[in-house]
Amino acid sequence: MLLTVSGPPGSGKSTTAGLLADAFDLDHVSGGDIFRELADERGYTPLEFNKLAEENDQIDRDLDRRLCEIAVEEDDLVLESRLAGWLAGDQADFRFWLDAPPAVRGERIGEREEKDPDRATEETQAREASEAQRYEEYYGIDIRDLTIYDLSVNTARWEPDAVLDMLVTAVEEYDATGDEGQATVPLEYDI
Repeated sequence: MLLTVSGPPGSGKSTTAGLLADAFDLDHVSGGDIFRELADERGYTPLEFNKLAEENDQIDRDLDRRLCEIAVEEDDLVLESRLAGWLAGDQADFRFWLDAPPAVRGERIGEREEKDPDRATEETQAREASEAQRYEEYYGIDIRDLTIYDLSVNTARWEPDAVLDMLVTAVEEYDATGDEGQATVPLEYDI
């Protein structure tokens, strides 16, 4: 089974994906972890590599290529990244989108990174706008198009365990005989 967890920074992707992997005894692959691996392979710190990525589109493409390969080659996995639902294509059994209001996400990021929440919100919104533009430019993906997802959850409304319960219920209660059509997302990106 391949489950994807996507969403913007601070939406609870990592927390939820880890809990989901534990709930179904699946491996958890994080786009952030893959990014750090790529940085290490090239001799950069993640911060240095992030700065380099702003000027070199090949870094994003290498990360996305690696995530696509994992989605195609691996089984029994929770794949987590902003584009996981798109990059997994039709390999994904279920695609989940997590989100929360910008101020909530900024507060979470500010707490995690020990910075002012208002500053974290501003930086995150700028980052999201930049990423949305790049996804459209690179792959023709409109990251705001949520029609490919099976379930979208505002994580500001519920605690992590309640969000997990929703996703677990969605998977466990799935009945293929009542399925009127999973969104098709072929892997056709020029990565």
